[in-house]
This record gives sequence, structure tokens and C-alpha cells, in this order.
Amino acid sequence: MLKKLWPALLWSFIILLLTGLPGSDFPKITTFWGWLEPDKAVHLFIFGTLAFLILFGFRVQYFNSRKRYLFGLIAVIITAVYGMITEVLQYYVFIGRSGNRFDFFADTIGAIAGWMLFIYLYRKKIRRKESQ
Repeated sequence: MLKKLWPALLWSFIILLLTGLPGSDFPKITTFWGWLEPDKAVHLFIFGTLAFLILFGFRVQYFNSRKRYLFGLIAVIITAVYGMITEVLQYYVFIGRSGNRFDFFADTIGAIAGWMLFIYLYRKKIRRKESQ
């Protein structure tokens, strides 16, 4: 199983490294509308990629299951929890970083976006197979 999940595991390690880097040059979010700052796009991308890679690792089970949504939900939950962990680490452990809930929201939305991208590509693949 880990053999198929190595891209997701590697990516999660990269995320941990990136979130642990000193963040003195990163903008601070102080208002609700501030979450629309450009760094949130980075959160959307990196955690969307993680959710996608988790689903890609489970693709055989996903393709053969009648309850595909459960695999997507599991990937989103794993990714969101990982996002929460990185925010807690930034708040309490990493020097020069400050985790916040808006980053966590962006992480979770990114995870959902990664799931939606996986579904889109999965359906596209199914349509391609059916047309052949």
C-alpha cells in the first residue's frame, strides 16, 4: 500500500518543510477578507495536490468501489487534519511562523478542490474508455 502512496508521502514531507521555514516575509492575515491574500492560493495548491495524490494512491480501490465518495472524503479528512497539524506546528513550534485558521480553511478548500480535480479526471478517463 505504501508503494502506491509514496508520492503523497513525499509531498506531505515537502509541505512540512515548507511550512516550517521561517515566515517573517510572509504577510500576516488579520481580517476575514484578508484570507483572500495570494498566499492562500499557495495553500489551496499544496493541499489540493496532497488530496489528489492520496486519491491517486488509492485509485485502484477508488475505481473498483461503489462508494467512491468515501475515498474522496477520507482523502479530504486526512489532508485537512494534516493542514491543521501544520498550522498548530506553525503556531507553537516553528520559529518565525504563525499558524491561523484562515490558512487551515484554505488547506481544507484546497483538499476539496484536489478531490474535485480527481473526480473530473476520473470521469474524463471513463468517458474516453466508453467512446473507444
